[in-house]
Amino acid sequence: MSSRSEQRHHNPYHDEDSALLEGLGYKQELTRRFGGFSNFAVSFSIISVLAGCITSYGIAMAAGGPMAISIGWPLVGVFVVCVSLAMGEICSVYPTAGGLYFWAGRLARRNKRVWAWYVGWFNFMGEVAVTTAVDFGAAVTWMAFLDLSLGIDATSNSTFIAFVVILLVHGLLNAFGVNLVQLLSAVSAWWHLVGVAIIVVALAFVPDQHQSASWVFTEFKNETGWSNGFFVFLLGLLMAQYTFTGYDASAHVAEETRNASVAAPKGIVNSVVVSLFAGWVLLLAVTFAVQGESGWTAAAESEIGLPPAQIFIDGAGNTIGLALLLICGVAQFFCGMACVTSSSRMSFAFSRDNALPGSRWWAKVNPRTGTPTNSIWLVTVLSIILASPALFSTTAYLAVTSIAVIGLYIAYVTPVFLRRINPDFTQGKWGLGRWSAVIGWIAVGWVVFIVVLFMMPPASPVTIETFNYAPLAVAIVVVLSTVTWFLGGRKHFMADVPEGHDTVPPSEIFR
Repeated sequence: MSSRSEQRHHNPYHDEDSALLEGLGYKQELTRRFGGFSNFAVSFSIISVLAGCITSYGIAMAAGGPMAISIGWPLVGVFVVCVSLAMGEICSVYPTAGGLYFWAGRLARRNKRVWAWYVGWFNFMGEVAVTTAVDFGAAVTWMAFLDLSLGIDATSNSTFIAFVVILLVHGLLNAFGVNLVQLLSAVSAWWHLVGVAIIVVALAFVPDQHQSASWVFTEFKNETGWSNGFFVFLLGLLMAQYTFTGYDASAHVAEETRNASVAAPKGIVNSVVVSLFAGWVLLLAVTFAVQGESGWTAAAESEIGLPPAQIFIDGAGNTIGLALLLICGVAQFFCGMACVTSSSRMSFAFSRDNALPGSRWWAKVNPRTGTPTNSIWLVTVLSIILASPALFSTTAYLAVTSIAVIGLYIAYVTPVFLRRINPDFTQGKWGLGRWSAVIGWIAVGWVVFIVVLFMMPPASPVTIETFNYAPLAVAIVVVLSTVTWFLGGRKHFMADVPEGHDTVPPSEIFR
């Protein structure tokens, strides 16, 4: 790949990981400080059930209600486990920071560089979008906490300012070095696990009353304006599907992970499985703690903009409720930090192969910290730009979550599809054996379904406020990718990959 011919002969490392990476065409530039748990912790922190479940709880409240929350979560989780298993199998063979786009380039049987190009751009879009959504959600949570504890109004302006401050702090923490990121990732994983346990216990024993099991699992709510109940329930799955994003981070930090061909795929899968169980327990505890129909209404219409915070306060009292909200706020801070880590590694790798404008700048590794500092700040600035519509539109957060889900999952499943139609693929140290085909095709089918679903308008009637901008965002990425491909990408991207059919537009690839 780009500028890799000269990289193959100056590798100062002689361990198996570096040899495997060199065999894939890259020299060891990043520092391998991550063990298996640290690799898992990055993805687990990005999934962050204390972020996604809490900040997007209102999505399912309006689209399906308790049923969409209690049943929708495990339903989505099972399919996401299949996606993670299929991704892990490929990661074991190609453990590089580029992850998804590199996999696509190696697995495609023709037009290799074109496949890699488009997957890379969708992954890059999704990484920036999920970083934006997570940190904006963290800002909403922290403003809710400050509103309830200090009386500071949670306005659109104050929330955006909080978002920018949080994002800049995450940029600084990532720029300090790998050791700090590794330490904070480990703290984050334990904070999430212990935090969920504390919230569940508090909501189980402190409230004076709880909802019945029949209400939690069968009560249906519809505030979307759509009349088809099944369609509304499906729209509510966005809460769970959005939360189950970002676990490709284990692949993006593979070049910083020891025994990456095993640890990275395990990190992908284990982060999803642990989140599936932890998140379900958390959601059930929150939903059981709703204080009657009036409590549900109060949470849905809460002026602080975060329904679970209102449920905490109503069910456990002001002091304990604020403490539970603080646990969520800290977890979301950790989540955003991990998002910047993953996004910066992806943009670093993509730039290493001459994909992004200014690639030479973004592909630099700081020799003092061993981190791609320039890419860290690239992701930070782009996230601020992407979130700026939130100053004017209350639906911006929902739009960004849809963009994150669609962008990432298109990137997730494309290599899985290419692996399924490539008879030459050989499983690595970590594989699925005879279950590979079944799991892989389930993953492909599910992602096709959710990509179509989450391009639908979330509410009726469709107005400027309820319009789903995700299809527009996807179209912009496709157009931008196509234009930049013909302007220079076809000449410079992954330049030393032999490919005779690398100038084919998307319409020819997917026919």
